[in-house]
Amino acid sequence: MDAARLKQSWSLVAAHGDQVPLYFYSTLFLAHPETRQMFPTNMAGQRDRLVAALGHVVSHVDQVDRLVGFLRDLGADHRKFAVRAEHYPAVGEALLATLRHFCGEAWTEELAADWTAAYGLVAQVMTDGAQAAESHSPPWWVAEVLSHEQRTFDVAVLTVRPQYLLPFAPGQSIGVSHPAVRSWRYYSPANAPRPDGTVELHVRAAPGGVVSSRLVYGCAAGDRIHLASPVGDRLTLWQAGSSDLLLLAAGTGWAPVKALVEQVAAEGSGRRVDLYVGARSRTEFYDSEAIDKLAATHPWLRVSYVAGTDPQRPGEMVRLADRVLADGDWRSRHVYVCGSDEMVGDSVAALVAAGYQPGQVHHEGFGKHWYGPSWRTAGSEGTEVIR
Repeated sequence: MDAARLKQSWSLVAAHGDQVPLYFYSTLFLAHPETRQMFPTNMAGQRDRLVAALGHVVSHVDQVDRLVGFLRDLGADHRKFAVRAEHYPAVGEALLATLRHFCGEAWTEELAADWTAAYGLVAQVMTDGAQAAESHSPPWWVAEVLSHEQRTFDVAVLTVRPQYLLPFAPGQSIGVSHPAVRSWRYYSPANAPRPDGTVELHVRAAPGGVVSSRLVYGCAAGDRIHLASPVGDRLTLWQAGSSDLLLLAAGTGWAPVKALVEQVAAEGSGRRVDLYVGARSRTEFYDSEAIDKLAATHPWLRVSYVAGTDPQRPGEMVRLADRVLADGDWRSRHVYVCGSDEMVGDSVAALVAAGYQPGQVHHEGFGKHWYGPSWRTAGSEGTEVIR
């Protein structure tokens, strides 16, 4: 298997952009129509994820040790789509047909052998990962919606109870799907693990988001939804040790931050926590009652609300990071930043420019990443990284 040849051929294929996943899925569904039911009705986001995944694999094809963990996690994660070992040959056939089509005259018997070997390795490791995961977790959990509260026009808070315990750490995210749709989105639980196993979800309806819209507008107490295994560790507290904390949350980015505050309370560590909660206007502080209760209960927690706009100062915008930096020097603390891509990007840039070290500023990745378990951004339904 010639890694350089694989990378060069992939660069030729990837140059065709959106035509590549369109050709792949058309080939797969025509040859194996039974696989169509495993994918969402709207394939736009799925096409992006295919290219991203293939690009990641090919770019690391000469670093097998780095790929194995990624692929095993990916195989385990694919169980929630009802992917089984017998589906991999069909995908391999469609992939090779797609590569051959876009490589054109550059396609050779040697290149075909390279890609066949590479895909065989990928399929085997993913299959092994799925089989290993069967021993300790189901493909998904069925959860009952215990309560559904519409906090604003586009934000709902749900409390759900999985059929049996779903383990997670504060700051992680879990896959969420509704039986009526064939899509998954990732949301951070807004609570530390509870004895009764219930999970609180804060969901903002994203334009065109079938999962988020269903959860906000088409869900009620008594309904059933599906949950998948937790992913991600960028927002977990282990990185901060026992340090005091500075927490910045905007919009539904408050959800994982709320879980972190609950974890600190449960630990009884005595660390100090300063929390800044931002929103575009005062009417959008959708969970202020819970925030105020936490502040009143725990003397080590200090809360500041920051509204981006103020009716008394029309046209003036207040950035969350600017308010934080104006209030004090927090460089002895670990900082957690959660919100939209724009808010996180602006805040991290402002903090680093002010002398904060990258290793003490914790946040998730940016942008519309594919759904795989080796990242923890919620991704393709809208601009909020945490939902």
